[in-house]
Amino acid sequence: MEHTHVVDGLDRPVEVVYDPWGVPHVRARSAHDAFVAQGFTAARDRLFQLDLWRRRGLGLLSEVLGERYLERDRAARLFLYRGDMAAEWASYGEDVHATAVSFTAGINAYVALTEREPGLLGPEFGALGYRPSRWRPEDLARVRSHGLYANVEKELARALTLRDLGPEAEDLRAVREPEGPLRVPEGLDLDVLHPGVLDVYRLACAPVDLSGSATVPVPPEPDGSNNWVIGGERTATGRPILANDPHRAVGSPALRYLTHLTCPEFDVIGAGEPALPGVSIGHNGHVAFGLTIFPIDQEDLYVYELHPDDPGRYRHGGGWSSVETVTERVPVRGGPDREVGLEFTVHGPLVRSDPESGAAFAVRAAWLEPGMAPYLGSVRYMRAPDHQAFRDALRVWGSPGENQVYADARGYGWVAAGRVPVRPNWDGTLPVPGDGSHEWAGYRSGTDLPAVHRPEQGWFASANEYNTHRAPGWKPFTVTRDWAAPQRYERLADELSARSDWTVEAVARLQHDHVSPVARATLAVLADLRADDPWAARALRLLGDGAWDGTMAVDLSQPTLFEHWFSQRLRPALLRERLRDLVGPERVGEAVRALLPDPDRAADPRVTLRLLEEAARDRRGRALVARSLGAAYQDLDGRFGPPGPAWHWGEHHFARLDHPLAALPDPPAWARGRRVPRPGSGDTVDLTAADSTGRQYHGASFRIVVDVGDWDRSLAVNAPGQSGDPRSPHHDDLTDLWASGGHFPLLYSRAAVDRHRALTLRLFPPAR
Repeated sequence: MEHTHVVDGLDRPVEVVYDPWGVPHVRARSAHDAFVAQGFTAARDRLFQLDLWRRRGLGLLSEVLGERYLERDRAARLFLYRGDMAAEWASYGEDVHATAVSFTAGINAYVALTEREPGLLGPEFGALGYRPSRWRPEDLARVRSHGLYANVEKELARALTLRDLGPEAEDLRAVREPEGPLRVPEGLDLDVLHPGVLDVYRLACAPVDLSGSATVPVPPEPDGSNNWVIGGERTATGRPILANDPHRAVGSPALRYLTHLTCPEFDVIGAGEPALPGVSIGHNGHVAFGLTIFPIDQEDLYVYELHPDDPGRYRHGGGWSSVETVTERVPVRGGPDREVGLEFTVHGPLVRSDPESGAAFAVRAAWLEPGMAPYLGSVRYMRAPDHQAFRDALRVWGSPGENQVYADARGYGWVAAGRVPVRPNWDGTLPVPGDGSHEWAGYRSGTDLPAVHRPEQGWFASANEYNTHRAPGWKPFTVTRDWAAPQRYERLADELSARSDWTVEAVARLQHDHVSPVARATLAVLADLRADDPWAARALRLLGDGAWDGTMAVDLSQPTLFEHWFSQRLRPALLRERLRDLVGPERVGEAVRALLPDPDRAADPRVTLRLLEEAARDRRGRALVARSLGAAYQDLDGRFGPPGPAWHWGEHHFARLDHPLAALPDPPAWARGRRVPRPGSGDTVDLTAADSTGRQYHGASFRIVVDVGDWDRSLAVNAPGQSGDPRSPHHDDLTDLWASGGHFPLLYSRAAVDRHRALTLRLFPPAR
């Protein structure tokens, strides 16, 4: 099958070959034309997703969705890049501005095509009653709130716990690395803080909710991804292998979009976000590369004292500074434009002003400065001809912080990339006064950050864990104290060290590893537990005596009992016991509720494991553990009967890849995804974090394994499919492959792609 289109912006004809899995292979005669074609094909497959991304980021939702999104639009506009665009483009290096011009020209060419042929528009636009808009190149750089940050949320939660319950309780809420006491910054008034301080920030950063709910959404946290690279000395072929599975929100359309761009300047294949040019994860026939979050603390919450007679002024630098106000007009569907006021301090967006308490709050974010648009810097490193050039390109990487692994025929390793604010007199773990006493003093970046080339063990892996100490000779400084739990990394390290004959297929299986290190650590404690209670005894027989190895398989009952007990029974029981002495019996219930995580978000298991190990040392603690285990078993038995198919993990742990329109009061039938059972958990290598209903909300919908040198043997998957249009055969064609742990061949050579040609687009420039 073949289609022909005239595309504004092209200089010369371009051929696009789609393979059977919906991956477009763009063949152009210049980098400019390659990026125009990338924008065109991304819009062809993901136009509604692109339009919603742009409107969300620029604060233009009210224009098409109505007045109820006005506060959301105001919040988004607060967190736009507002600096000099010349400085912004220059920060990324040469050609990035030209790339943005080309890419957005391609998007606009497809938008124009839908105006001439309205039948090409996806049904999402009809359901919501609007048409897509044109893009400007600066849209790609001004939108920042789609990155993964969230440190400022941790600062606020930590401060509230510290104030209300004390430092010992804070140690029960979260783990800090490196360890050390918390020091409240001098001059910080904890009493003026409250949970609503960051509501505007949350509105700006959260995904679009089409349900009409007035609830302030909570943005997703950067709580998981895996990547690793294996040197040729540990593979069956002698060639390096690189693997990456970023963990993000799962839904429809897929967050990532696979593409292949071929032109005289480069030949790169892999994935990125569909609204951005280039490839951030993949290879270019010379170097393979993959990323996970390196959680640099790039945010601070500033707390100001307001002038007692003028709430428009705040104390700073020994005097009183005025809040800067910018007024903008927001178009509103069904009504006149509305004016919104955007307020800023010397540090950044003012997110809350409380004249009654005499306090105001602003967020300083490194990612609002030049060169910090998330992932836009990948346009530079994807062209690297070798590993050294790749490492050099990362010296200017800004945001978000990344663990980048890389490999070519001559070397492999890891580079931490991003800009770390220098805080001369504090470490960023708590909010700070905005009076000028706590100011950033530049950044550390590039070669200041840890890196390892040709690691001694023959491999390197990252899973968002505390890893700076793995770089020999690195001079330590505080990057953050908020790292992911190390269990996924430890499982990967055990497996990668266990063999020296790795293949692409074996690496792909490791991406789907469902052994829970948390469950295994817990089983080791339970091995010595005895119970007189019959319910607890049954639970121990089901979990212990070698009956289960901690694998979170969909056809087993043990994962259901374990997760129900560990999260919903054991954690509260252990916290209640410990907090009784810290806060007194009358405040135990309040304290437990404050320290338990949101039931719809994954929890760090380390505190629970530590408390469990401590409880197992004495009779009273063992009795508490047994009671909680018996109660969990009894609860499941009461609801589902004795262990059997109704207890199987896949009945309680599932994915449903819904489209945003599934949240509408009367959603179209195609918007609701199919329910598929999911193995794993929030603690497994194949991370499948679920909410309180058991539905997976976070994990790897995209995976890639690269055979460095024999590129056609590389593998990938991208669920639910490459297209966001429900009418497309590639809308949901990869869900079953993804759910079953499968991959498809990520074809690279011209001959291999031509052998699997499923559709051809021929794109021509306008006649001159």
